[in-house]
Amino acid sequence: MHRVDVHRVEDGGRIVDLTRELALAETATDVEASFAKRPQGRVVIDEGVQPFGPSAPLRQMDLGGYRVDPRLDRAHGDADLRAAPAVVRLYRDGVAVSRIQRAFSVGAFGVRKHRKFVPTRWSITAVDDAIAKAILGGVRTYPLINEVRVHEAVGFDDRFLVILIPRAWRYESIEAWYPDTVWNPLGRQIVMFGDHEGFDGRTTYASIGGCYYAARLAIAEALERERRQAAAILLRETHPGYILPTGVWNVREHVREALRRPPRTFGGLQETVAYVGTRLDIPMGQWIRASEVLKHTMYQREIESFAST
Repeated sequence: MHRVDVHRVEDGGRIVDLTRELALAETATDVEASFAKRPQGRVVIDEGVQPFGPSAPLRQMDLGGYRVDPRLDRAHGDADLRAAPAVVRLYRDGVAVSRIQRAFSVGAFGVRKHRKFVPTRWSITAVDDAIAKAILGGVRTYPLINEVRVHEAVGFDDRFLVILIPRAWRYESIEAWYPDTVWNPLGRQIVMFGDHEGFDGRTTYASIGGCYYAARLAIAEALERERRQAAAILLRETHPGYILPTGVWNVREHVREALRRPPRTFGGLQETVAYVGTRLDIPMGQWIRASEVLKHTMYQREIESFAST
């Protein structure tokens, strides 16, 4: 543990400087640390933070040999470059999202006088959001996909189904948590919740938190690779085998994995819904009642359809 003023990124002392160097490093780095007293405490597991164990006040820290990523170093050295453009530039330069998020959390980017430390969970969502917004600016101009697609991935007793529909960009993420899982540890019934956005995106923070933005980034990436546009729905069904919080990277990487796999394709939504119902345990009627985008695409005709009748 080391207490600092979150606004003192540039003059917070040696430990702060070394922490920033660690975040900018491109290779694994040896760290030697000494503590003011014996570490104490218990292992903490919570959905809001990464698991961590006993801790103690940090007295001194030294780094072994390491090399700073020149791309991260350039973004850090530009005192007039705002944080969001810096994040997008680094992503376009091929820096992994996880490494951008780590550097963002230690206040490495942005106009120098406004730089500050932010909680890891905030940095993760801020980076996911900034990159997805940049990508979706182009996706909204692409032609629609030609058929309904269903992509699927499973991991950690967590099921992810991504439905892509040939409509203008809309997005929705719905999660269903069984009893005895992280977000429903004491419940006796399945809990379902979700959030969505229309063509122009959203201006308020999604109620389901960072997973919404992590999945949206993965979907935006896939549509950009194909230079196509679609309405996207993520259905996540979490079973009791998911007993430890893994972080939103679990959602981002599983949705990425699903979208790298060949999809099942369908000519219409009725047969799509019938198929999805065979891949999830919760009846499709419950998913449809919880959804805004699925109901909209199933029951709302597009204006172009009137011109062809």
